Amino acid sequence: MTAALAAVLLLGGCATIPGGKHAPGDPFERVNRGVFKFNTAADRAVFRPVARGWKAVVPTPVRRGFSNFVSNLAYPGVVINDLLQGKFTQGGHDFTRLLINTIFGLGFFDPAAKAGLARHDEDFGQTLGTWGVPAGPYIMLPLFGPSSVRDAPARLADEYTDGRRYLNDSNLRWGIWVGEKVELRASLLPLDATLDNAFDPYAFVRNAWVEHRKYMINDGRTPADNGDLEMEPEPEPDPAPTSGPAPAPAPEPPAN
Repeated sequence: MTAALAAVLLLGGCATIPGGKHAPGDPFERVNRGVFKFNTAADRAVFRPVARGWKAVVPTPVRRGFSNFVSNLAYPGVVINDLLQGKFTQGGHDFTRLLINTIFGLGFFDPAAKAGLARHDEDFGQTLGTWGVPAGPYIMLPLFGPSSVRDAPARLADEYTDGRRYLNDSNLRWGIWVGEKVELRASLLPLDATLDNAFDPYAFVRNAWVEHRKYMINDGRTPADNGDLEMEPEPEPDPAPTSGPAPAPAPEPPAN
């Protein structure tokens, strides 16, 4: 772990910022780019190959059932954050969804969806955003990826509302945690080509994450300016110079 942190700091010191100026909302961009470089190297060396193997070996119905099980374990946190955000009707629906999937689906199936109870995604970072807590600067976490000064510590609250934490068997707890991360990475494999072909992959990930968090916190509504993280357009590559002589100017019309 010490070696990994040292590598992150070293890469952060070597990272360069296009244009020499950090984007709005990203004052730690130089270090963030170093962490992103470290994460990308770790992903290509370890996580991407493991995710591809998982997807190739594990049948889709098994993967779906495991994903449902992990989601169901974490769903009490969704209900709690519903209530903290004042979404009492949605909280009632999500509590009913949790009961139906636990009792009739055993956690592995999703009969609640067939009953018209859609899955929601709420976390404590979204709750803080709903309460008006600004996101603060964007940060790239080693191995865990994009976050913000507000959302990173909120992960701790989410950990304590996840049913996985209260399983007695530590090996089972860690096994579920690792399996969840591998399945999440496998679900993102179709996006690899888009990211690899991006002109600035770091800016692409940052901008996509910031917009997604705004969308989640505002339930799909376009938010007013609340001092939250701002997105900077991804830089475009310089146009290729045209070859050949410049076109001659158009002749002027004859004088009357």
